[in-house]
This record gives sequence, structure tokens and C-alpha cells, in this order.
Amino acid sequence: MADQTKIEWTDRTFNPWTGCTKISPGCDHCYAEGWSKRSGHVRWGNHPRKRTTEAYWKAPLAWQKAASGFIAESGRRPRVFCASLADVFDNQVDPQWRRDLFDLIAATPDLDWQLLTKRPQNIARMLPENWGASGWSNVWLGFTAEDQVRFDQRKRFIETVPAAVWFVSYEPAIGPLRIAEADPAPNWLIIGGESGPGARPMKAEWVNGVLKDCGARGIAPFFKQWGQFENNPLTGTYNLPKSELQRLDPHGKGGGLVDGVIVRHFPNRKTHNAA
Repeated sequence: MADQTKIEWTDRTFNPWTGCTKISPGCDHCYAEGWSKRSGHVRWGNHPRKRTTEAYWKAPLAWQKAASGFIAESGRRPRVFCASLADVFDNQVDPQWRRDLFDLIAATPDLDWQLLTKRPQNIARMLPENWGASGWSNVWLGFTAEDQVRFDQRKRFIETVPAAVWFVSYEPAIGPLRIAEADPAPNWLIIGGESGPGARPMKAEWVNGVLKDCGARGIAPFFKQWGQFENNPLTGTYNLPKSELQRLDPHGKGGGLVDGVIVRHFPNRKTHNAA
């Protein structure tokens, strides 16, 4: 649950509670479930979620105090991924915990909170009453779509729920995904192959296709990783041992170069004020 993170697209993680239930194929090799088994902190699946400690909840307030220095040094606002070991919009969570979370988010206006869910159908009824017509300026809303089926099931929420930034996490990418001209377009797309034991393959043509769609639709793409070197086109270019491939492409698990370059862009934030 440590707030420091190696996730390339955020600065810190915050878990107001832990625990979740698998709901789609992308959950099959869930790293958070693996963490729960190793740590014994919470039982995964249809079991009670566990709220984190009061002391842990104070950490974002410290990040808020330090935000002005971070912004002055980096030229951007700090990002907080919530929640890496749970789901903010999980209907098995005590509603008061979620209200407490949004109170904390409101008290930290200089942090950009990245709320990623597999349950976007719950978002509208679980947002604060003062969410407003444009959303809160320091909250990014996102959903996971590991393939075309899941994107098509969830894409409508991009248009129906307002947010300063809407993003989609195409990770783990376990099937092709295309964003058509008629589809609602997120502001940001994270792309990544699955890693770890039993990882399913990601094909280079899936990456090339969705990057083309990002260019056509004005979506900022963030290619995180190939997941495993077997997916990385470098393996077809160089007949080299894995150690040498890692030297050539050290960017993320399995490498992160696309046609020899890093593709890691961030969306433009809207400038309206939080409600």
C-alpha cells in the first residue's frame, strides 16, 4: 500500500480501502489479488473490504502541503492513482468510506486524482452531489478496457459523466481495441501488455492500430510496456538474449519502445474550478 510507486503514469498511489472482486477477463491475473494473498491484508472476492488506517489517510494532506514545491520544480501538478488495490466505485464498499474519500479529494485541490474503475456504470450515482456540470478540476475519471468488448460496453460513460479528464486503460491488452470515428473519445489512453506468470500475449498490430486511432481522434497516448519481450517487436528484429534486449529497451516490463521511440503523452487538463 506504499504511496511511492513505479507506475510510469502517476506519482503516488493511495488506497482508501483494499479488496475487490473479479468481473472481467482482464482481472484473471490481477496483481492486487496476488498482493492480498501474499500480505494477508484482505480476502479477495466477495468478502468485506478493509479500510486503511487513519494515519495512512493523512498522507495526501502532506502531499497537498508539498504540492507547490513539486509544481515549481516539475512544472506540473502531482498525480495520485486511486486505488491500485481496490475500486473506488465498488458497490460492496461502505458508502461513507467513499464520501470520506471525496472529502479528502476536495481538501487536496493541488493533487490530480486519477480514479480508475472497472465499474463505470456505478460512477454517476456514486459521485458527490456537487460534482457539477463539468466535474471537479482535480479528478480524472477512467475505466479499464482490456479488449474491444469491454470498451464497447463502457464507452458511453465518457459522454454521460462529466470529468476534467476522461481516460481509458487498455491494460492488460488481451485483445484488439479500436476507437472508431463515431465512438466517444477519451482524453487519454494508457496501453500496456500483461506481465507476470501466465501473461497473455499482446500483438504489435493492436498497438499500431489504436495509436493510429489516437492520432486521428486527438487522444493523448501513453504506451506503458509490452509486458513481456515475446510481445516486443525487437525480438523479431534482433536475435539476442533477453539481457541484451533489456539493455536496448529498458522502458517498462518487456520494454516500452514503439518503432524505436517512447510514446508517453499526457492529456491537457481543463481549467474550470472544482465545485
